Amino acid sequence: MYQADLTSLINRYFSQPERIMLVEAGATLIEQHGVNERLYYVLDGELEGYASERGENITKVFSASQGAFIGVHSFFSGIGIASSQVIAKTDAQLAWIDRNIPAVEEATFGPLTAQFIPVIVNELSRRQWRATQEAMAKEKVLRKLYLAEQMTTLGQLAAGIAHELNNTIGVVSSKSERLESIIVTLLEELHPEASEFFDHGLLHGQKSSSSDVRARAKEFEKRYGLDRSTAKDLARALPNEEISDHWLKNPQEAVRFWKMGRDLHDLRSASSHTVGIVRSVKQLGRADFDTVEAVDVNESINRAVSLLHSDLRSVSLRMRPAELPLFSGSQTELVQVWVNIIKNACDAMTDTQSPEIEIRTRQNKNRIFVTITNNGPEIEPHTRRRIFDPNFTTKKGGLSFGLGLGLSIVRRIISGYGGSIAVKSDQAKTIFRIKLPIED
Repeated sequence: MYQADLTSLINRYFSQPERIMLVEAGATLIEQHGVNERLYYVLDGELEGYASERGENITKVFSASQGAFIGVHSFFSGIGIASSQVIAKTDAQLAWIDRNIPAVEEATFGPLTAQFIPVIVNELSRRQWRATQEAMAKEKVLRKLYLAEQMTTLGQLAAGIAHELNNTIGVVSSKSERLESIIVTLLEELHPEASEFFDHGLLHGQKSSSSDVRARAKEFEKRYGLDRSTAKDLARALPNEEISDHWLKNPQEAVRFWKMGRDLHDLRSASSHTVGIVRSVKQLGRADFDTVEAVDVNESINRAVSLLHSDLRSVSLRMRPAELPLFSGSQTELVQVWVNIIKNACDAMTDTQSPEIEIRTRQNKNRIFVTITNNGPEIEPHTRRRIFDPNFTTKKGGLSFGLGLGLSIVRRIISGYGGSIAVKSDQAKTIFRIKLPIED
């Protein structure tokens, strides 16, 4: 119906040869803030409208091609002042009417303004749509600027903190290496048998999960007649279900020296990891990454689990690793990703009975998939939408200090590799899904 009325309107007012004009490309049809007494209809060609403030910040506000009307606002508002400058982008053919034109067939179609109501409404709709698009674009730009400002501030803060941490961890690293050397020498000289247990802990640390330790400890109690505490200690130290006579000869002493080696192993691992963390903190707000290592993703997860040993004491941890190709990236940054996600899960499950975490890896074509699932409380939708934003945190204290940097850094690291991270949560479980691209 609208198209039929519009066609009839155009035939009545814009088909007279004496009111058809040609405009060359580059010519100005209407000046901004100038007087406009005409309504134009584009028969052919393309024109563009521009608006500026005091001759500066010129912005394109519309394009008009065949079938478009130009000058609707200034013609019908009664003001007669154009809100934009109209320039022909190409050679254009226009039909026009001026203010003095009498209404055609007024008895049938009504006065001139009434006849052009469809055109006026269409123009208002177009302007409303354009204003909405501009508002959305402005809001998007403002969000980007706000995020950039946040990241700049965080980067300045991180640089200062990283400098202090770097000095401190350097001392810890060098002193732990010296301490390790001294202990190894003393044991070889004074207690050669204990050296074997110490070396086992130093080289391998503790890789068994808490659930595996509990299961093997029960088996050791039955098979070797050990008390529960000793059986659990040996289950932590030995990754298999067999205990040699050498370990059973004096299990308490064997475990004691193994723990010394394990603690130094963890200290060395944590020290090395912290050096990498400091480097990553320095990169906060930057997009450059060192992707020079061939990383075993499963091993990086094992390292993260080792660092979170104390947090995972009361958690049943299940690992389901698949055989994966090597990933080109930074092992330190990947460990940082897993540490943040697992640590957040542990914190969330403080009040959960029988807390559980499952970590699964798999490969599908040219992607590595890592899913980290916990049975903690549901993350509410409004929280999920902001969980990866800088400065957003649900924590009130503790080592996080409420800065909300952990998952923001996680997303930055993963995005830097061209990967993605998503979270899904309900009353039963919360799942973090990470995708990492691998080279063909």
